[in-house]
Amino acid sequence: MKKIVYSILIIFLALTASAQLDRSIRPNPGPAPKIQLGDYKLFTLGNGLKVIVVENHKIPKITYQLSLDIDPVLEESQAGYVSLTGDLLKAGTKTRTKAQIDESIDFIGASLNAHPTGISGSVLTKFSGVLLDVMSDVLYNPSFPPEELEKLKKQNISAIQTSKNDAKAIAENINSAVMFGNKHPYGEVSSEKTIESITLDKCKDYYKTYFRPNTAYLIIVGDITVQEAKSQAEKYFGKWEKGVVPAHSYSFPELNKSPRVVIGNRDGAVQSVIMVSYPLEYKPGNPDAIKASVMNSILGGGSLSSRINANLREKRAYTYGAYSSLNSDKLVGSFNASGEIKGESTDSAMTQLLVEIKRMITEPVDNKLLEQVKSRMSGSFARSLENPSTIAGFALNIEKYKLPKDYYATYLEKLSNVSADDVQKMAEKYLKPENANIIAVGNADKLQKTMIRFSKDGKVEQRDFYGNPVAAMETPANMTGKDVVSNYVKAIGGKEKLEKVNDVTTKMGMTMQGMNIEIISKQKSPNKMSVETLMGGNVMSKQVCNGVKAMVKSPQGSQELTGANLEEMLNQSTMNIELHLDQMKITPELKGAEDVDGQPAWKVQMTSPSGKNTVDFYDKKSGLRVKTIAQQGQMSVITLYSDYRAVEGVLFPFKLKQSAGPQSFDIIVSGVEVNKGIDDSVFEM
Repeated sequence: MKKIVYSILIIFLALTASAQLDRSIRPNPGPAPKIQLGDYKLFTLGNGLKVIVVENHKIPKITYQLSLDIDPVLEESQAGYVSLTGDLLKAGTKTRTKAQIDESIDFIGASLNAHPTGISGSVLTKFSGVLLDVMSDVLYNPSFPPEELEKLKKQNISAIQTSKNDAKAIAENINSAVMFGNKHPYGEVSSEKTIESITLDKCKDYYKTYFRPNTAYLIIVGDITVQEAKSQAEKYFGKWEKGVVPAHSYSFPELNKSPRVVIGNRDGAVQSVIMVSYPLEYKPGNPDAIKASVMNSILGGGSLSSRINANLREKRAYTYGAYSSLNSDKLVGSFNASGEIKGESTDSAMTQLLVEIKRMITEPVDNKLLEQVKSRMSGSFARSLENPSTIAGFALNIEKYKLPKDYYATYLEKLSNVSADDVQKMAEKYLKPENANIIAVGNADKLQKTMIRFSKDGKVEQRDFYGNPVAAMETPANMTGKDVVSNYVKAIGGKEKLEKVNDVTTKMGMTMQGMNIEIISKQKSPNKMSVETLMGGNVMSKQVCNGVKAMVKSPQGSQELTGANLEEMLNQSTMNIELHLDQMKITPELKGAEDVDGQPAWKVQMTSPSGKNTVDFYDKKSGLRVKTIAQQGQMSVITLYSDYRAVEGVLFPFKLKQSAGPQSFDIIVSGVEVNKGIDDSVFEM
């Protein structure tokens, strides 16, 4: 009986509590929690090196970060040398080769990195002396081996060439050049020419000038006491000689008086990159930073629930994601909003992006969304405190930028006090769509027409990959795509010689992920072809066309090509197709002229009966084909041709560079044979 009475009492109490609690009313947030930031100690060595120590004895590990506090350098004709100097620091010293440095670090399970503004490393406590011995050797005695510089230059040039097929990279280069100009270090864009011009003397001069302790910080974080840190700092960095480090000042970029519309071209693009950007007076430690950060988070700061994504992604399906950022910098802050967009929706997406930016200014934010964003930011900040390096970063910022000592300790309190009114005021202060750079990179022919709607003065600028203005190249009124192709035929030997070519065998080689690939292409008039790809002498794949059918064979099986794929294979198999464009119903349309690696070239779009396009570029001076862009699904494949040589009176390219997405391959032709007689059995299905 007692149990029954007790059960009834429990139910009664539960119902009473339920009646008193209205779950539809959101509880008021409690007071912001107090942050107990880990303490740090600061001391200065006799040579001016400032040392920040953050003790953390949870795990037996120490991280060392040597950081220069210097002004950015204008690199001019050798743009890129500052970055290469950082890479060269770890390439060898007067007592250790690069291999010995790597072996020493790997042996103790440590890490060591060098960059243009410092050196950093991480190691187990018991091996800290070994790491510091190598780290200080890298700091004091870099040997700058010339062979390493040449290797780095080749790698950087290859990366630049690969980036030319990346719309995002093009947009970023254009944005830097347009926002800052080439007289500002943030506006410089490295090119093949500037990288090739870099000298060892320039790198050494940068190192000798800027790597000085009196403008540097050493941040030590981990399982170490302040006294031990002082001892290590004196032992390994106390003899570092101080010197006069030059300061640099640059003009602050002016805001546009009205939107400046700039486009860039990426041939074969099915997507576009759009961007809205402008410079800002927004330095680290800005008193508006927390309020402005909340405003940007609501607009587009990294969350799929932001206003920009709710509109462009969820509502209209223009993109997989678009974002905005408010960036602080001691020289020039900036605002940037961008996204990768379906090509046909480029101008519509730009319209909506600007709508959302303007809506932040005119429309108060919903309190529910505001609280969600603040909660997310609060959680992110709290999680970051679990990493001792966060405290070290806070300490460095406080010292470098002369921030209040409680700048980070009061973060959550300040964050909790941000109101909807604060957010709107920040939008009014920092969002400037009417003064922005409106940038789009994709199919320039279409963008030239669609992006003009955003220009108040009716101007649309076009910039190239390096951010340089694209000069309008005049095309003779009577010149056609057929004329350009005809000149190419003459340039490689002439119609009469080409008509005498009955078969061609080409042997090529390339390296992919450290493996040597051999390619053997055999072509026979009128339209038969076989292309074998071999690795270690074994056939990995074979494409074959007998003039009627085409097939792709591999160890996994065979697939016969149909439709547009068959049409493309038949086109590729046609011997000297340039002589048979009418017969193949391929239309060559002259689309103007563009630079290819600094040389003007005619741009001709080849359209097949299926509507599929490829774009060929022919050097204006020589008439030779120097570039082709073909679309493979959603990917553009770019091929560059060079080193033309005569074989039986006909010119063939002996060097090809092919890029597909992020991949880039150098293909070297080892031999070309003409009219040696190829048996038809080679082309059997």
